[in-house]
Amino acid sequence: MSVSIFIGIYYRFSGGRQRTAAEYFSADNSMGIFPLAVAMMASQISAVSMLGMSGETYIRGSTIVFLYICSIFVIPIISFCHLPVFFEIKVVSIYELQQEIFARHKFTYSLKLKQFLVSCCQYLEKRFGLYMRLLVSAANFTETMLLTGVMLYAPSLALEATTGLSSTMSILILAIICTFYSTIGGIKAVLVTDIFQGFLMFIALGTIIGIIAMNIDDGIIGIWRIAQEDNRLDFSNWSLDPTIQYTCWSTLLGGAAIFLSFFAVNQVQIQRLMTTKKLKVARQALLWCTPLIVLIGVLTCFAGLSIYAVYRNCDPVASGKINTYDKILPYFSAERLTPGVVGIIVSGIFSASLSTISAMMNSLAAVALEDYVKPLHRKFGADFSDQKATFTAKALTLINGVICLFLALIAKTMGTLVVIAISIHGAIGGPILGIFTLGMFSETANELGTIIGMITALVVCLWAAFGKPKPPIPSLPVSIEGCANSTMLMLADQVSSNR
Repeated sequence: MSVSIFIGIYYRFSGGRQRTAAEYFSADNSMGIFPLAVAMMASQISAVSMLGMSGETYIRGSTIVFLYICSIFVIPIISFCHLPVFFEIKVVSIYELQQEIFARHKFTYSLKLKQFLVSCCQYLEKRFGLYMRLLVSAANFTETMLLTGVMLYAPSLALEATTGLSSTMSILILAIICTFYSTIGGIKAVLVTDIFQGFLMFIALGTIIGIIAMNIDDGIIGIWRIAQEDNRLDFSNWSLDPTIQYTCWSTLLGGAAIFLSFFAVNQVQIQRLMTTKKLKVARQALLWCTPLIVLIGVLTCFAGLSIYAVYRNCDPVASGKINTYDKILPYFSAERLTPGVVGIIVSGIFSASLSTISAMMNSLAAVALEDYVKPLHRKFGADFSDQKATFTAKALTLINGVICLFLALIAKTMGTLVVIAISIHGAIGGPILGIFTLGMFSETANELGTIIGMITALVVCLWAAFGKPKPPIPSLPVSIEGCANSTMLMLADQVSSNR
């Protein structure tokens, strides 16, 4: 966290010192392929992934790994179909007042220049109209804000399990640090800290797997064998039944939709990709990002299997030591590892959250500035200089940080991390993806029709995600037979089930 603060301060007083909106939001298009690839991976993998996915693998098996593997097929689609549209808009000169007409992907749109494409919803205004832009912008803003709150809450579980620090205090600390370096350092500070934090994630997961493998008979092979024996490696369920949460088809198709919505039309990643000078560089960064995402996804799921091998005969949740499988990774760290190693693990978890939250805060500021503040100034004929725009962007980042702090406190009451994150992302991100894709590949779609479709899709998806009642989510069996007080625990469980 200290390194993140230092990076923010460094980029506040280096280069252009974040005096222009272009530098604050696009890093003056100075990012290279590998740094951008690592940064995009880091912003995709959050503490929700490290804690939630390891816990889900522990209790429900490895099918969830398909959520990451599907990126192998999805990222090339984004690189060659969606990404060129945004770059076609971006590469036009921003210093001349003129009209240009582009024809690409079977549609035509006009572009009034003199502004850099900061908000990806600006495209929708050029394709459909102002009302469509504002509707999708509001939906995207809501989605990102809610997800940021969940991401902010996630690492508090790690601190609570390892140090005893209250979740409220850890949320406050993380919010202050992340808001600080995101506000003063702009997108360049966010990207550079993402690179540092991305490496910490790999170190944390590798440390957990390595230590467990050294203390389990037959090492990695032993972990794999235990997972097989207890049905944690069953990939035979290819059912299309939508009431079953994790099947091979649901995770592949659902994961593909999530990746498309997050990398193809989401403000967070589009803004990152726009920090390069050329489409070729952005495309290569996106393609290199794919193996990094798959690797860290596989490591996260295997960490869950490794921890299961440790607690195979004395499950911490069933024995009452923790109340949710989201805490299984930090609980293992606190119980079985030395303080120094615990620090590495907690650093990795915090890094996962910092990288995602800072990216979302910066993109929220971009959306608010471009879709609301600037249009209001233009409407009333008020002067809005670049210096004023930069100051406003920093103020908006600060305000977003405060709002996300309160949302994180609310997130504590909403359920497990993975379910919350996927529900929010699917219910709002799915319709947004549909609107962008419709605009890019259909000539006949108009503004009124897309607005009706968008509102209908949001209502249906939000009902599907959060409506009640829902079928129960099955869990794989766990055991407490190896616990010291197993007889008493089984008796208490029997009494509880009879009530």
